[in-house]
Amino acid sequence: MNTETTNSEYLLLFHGTAWYEGLSAEQLQQAMNRFKAWFDRLSEQGVLKAAQPLVREARIVGQNGRVVADGPFAESKEAIGGYLLIAVNSFDEAVAIAKGCPGLEYGTQIEVRPVADECPMVQRAGQMMAQEQLASAAK
Repeated sequence: MNTETTNSEYLLLFHGTAWYEGLSAEQLQQAMNRFKAWFDRLSEQGVLKAAQPLVREARIVGQNGRVVADGPFAESKEAIGGYLLIAVNSFDEAVAIAKGCPGLEYGTQIEVRPVADECPMVQRAGQMMAQEQLASAAK
């Protein structure tokens, strides 16, 4: 797999449920301090571009605009609880940052995704137009 991209932005998606609800007040404070230190370090390094938690309420919209699932999806371990947008030099560097997340020891999983330079639909349209121009020029 090619781990280098022309774009240096990566999205870290946090999957999991409310793991923190089972912690004591002291454990919760320790976890918060570790997360804050991790965020602060990423910010000081100039890596962190954006980060937000997500509320549990959600709807999944499918074909013809029909709502195919209505949340919250609290029971799902696939629920996305938040995200970080980071700017680093490689996919491997983004994965290394995810590996440093304090939430991993509590069962949180982090999906690391490169941010595309361009929408795949726009890219495909450009390819099709180039093919059409070549076909017209060959006539």
